[in-house]
Amino acid sequence: MPARELIDAVGQRVELDDWAKGHYEKTGAIRWKSTLNFYSIDCVRAGYLVKKKGSWYLTAEGKEALKLGPTELLESAQQGYLQWKFQQQAHKGEEIINDAAEQEEMTLDPEQIAREGLERQLGKFNPYEFQDLVGALLRGMGYYTPFIAPKGKDGGIDIMAYRDPLGTESPRIQVQIKHREAGASVQEVRQLMGLLQKEGDVGLFVSTGGFTADAKNTARSSHIHVELVDLSRFISLWQEFYEKLPDADKALLPMTPIYFLAKTE
Repeated sequence: MPARELIDAVGQRVELDDWAKGHYEKTGAIRWKSTLNFYSIDCVRAGYLVKKKGSWYLTAEGKEALKLGPTELLESAQQGYLQWKFQQQAHKGEEIINDAAEQEEMTLDPEQIAREGLERQLGKFNPYEFQDLVGALLRGMGYYTPFIAPKGKDGGIDIMAYRDPLGTESPRIQVQIKHREAGASVQEVRQLMGLLQKEGDVGLFVSTGGFTADAKNTARSSHIHVELVDLSRFISLWQEFYEKLPDADKALLPMTPIYFLAKTE
């Protein structure tokens, strides 16, 4: 689950007092959110959670640990963190130290913050601005985009993308784009499939609102290749191919790399 959505869900389900909803004077961070992030580190080191590209994944070990109940789960995660720390420092021949300060440095996930910023900016785009962004991404991936639908009715295809300038090589990508909060429906996915008439045609459906379960199942089970790209995957692709974009396309959604000192294992 995307970390932002997960944290919002916790805020709705857990009864929080005024102190927990308050802010730390030094950092300005909301107390309960910082606490949640702080203790999630124990769960990561214990193998109960995996954090990747702004999302949190519950592992099989994490599902099993849920059976312990909240208090025992926390204690187990903390023990798992200490075991991990012991192994790391034993490997280096170092003495185990109190690492609360180190954990506090890890409380705020820079990647999570970056992705949330990109999501907010994309939410401000109108459908045609986002359509241009998808075209830019495809060009960064090495495709030609001879057709990007103008405003008005487009016949169901928003972008055509080719491997060569004339579209003689496969695959030839027919792109449908939905920039809205609601997920794309199975009917919309099937509509795109119906437009893939020529051999070598594949479909690409980009939906910032995600896809319904039926839509995902239909795309997976169909012999017609339709690739589904939600907002999270779009951001990952934009980050991956950003440096390959020409300056004019970069300017549509500009990013600045920030480098951190890597901690050696």
